[in-house]
Amino acid sequence: MSATSPIPIPTDTWKLGFIGAGKMAESIAKGVVQSGLLPAARIRTAHLGSARRTAFQSFGVTVVDHNDQVVEDSDVVILSVKPQVVKGVVLELKPKLSKKQLLVSVVAGVKLKDLQEWSGHDRFIRVMPNTPAAVGKAASVMSLGTAATEEDAELISKLFGAIGKIWKADEKLFDAITGLSGSGPAYMFLAIEALADGGVAAGLPRDLALGLASQTVLGAATMATATGKHPGQLKDDVASPGGTTIAGIHELEKGGIRGIFMNAVVAAAKRSRELSQG
Repeated sequence: MSATSPIPIPTDTWKLGFIGAGKMAESIAKGVVQSGLLPAARIRTAHLGSARRTAFQSFGVTVVDHNDQVVEDSDVVILSVKPQVVKGVVLELKPKLSKKQLLVSVVAGVKLKDLQEWSGHDRFIRVMPNTPAAVGKAASVMSLGTAATEEDAELISKLFGAIGKIWKADEKLFDAITGLSGSGPAYMFLAIEALADGGVAAGLPRDLALGLASQTVLGAATMATATGKHPGQLKDDVASPGGTTIAGIHELEKGGIRGIFMNAVVAAAKRSRELSQG
């Protein structure tokens, strides 16, 4: 903790700013507005491109021309830029940053210690959301910087809770988190496509097969989160003796599906670790 306690973010009047106006920033801002957590009038970002400006303005967010303007008028500042430019952006903004502000990074692969060093600001929280943020179903994880308080963490939990679910974890776990929830949506898209292809191979029309596959994966995930049952138990509940499901599961097990998914997560985590080390 710093020598002086951080000034609490004003609960009723706080303003949110985004440095970077890409798809993730848009998803977060839209979720925050739609949830009622914050009115669009208290959110701002900066961009000069007409398409990005229109995207944010379409749901009421103020779009200015320069990042300095965003920082000067925000209590919580979310960095949502590409990893290769974040250092330059932070160094450029450093003179404008205030100790009363809470800084948040959703930049992949960039560690808190580096963000704090570049900014000269240790009231930082790193968050890793994933792409289902676009439909309000993100799996996000946050890690607190040196001077971030539990009140700060609570505020960020509410903010990212507007686009899905959020957990708190030690930053040393972020490479593994990248391998699972960061890359995981792509694994599931592959599974949906494969299930649909199986349906077509079994005689279903393509559009029906794809619709059934997508809804089936959604339904299974919802059951796993809503019931609290172990997925193995849910699987057993479907697989009756000598039935169709156990015959399909037998084929999946012969193909080593568990090991394949485990290897995919480990390989992605390893690659994340390599990239974050430069």
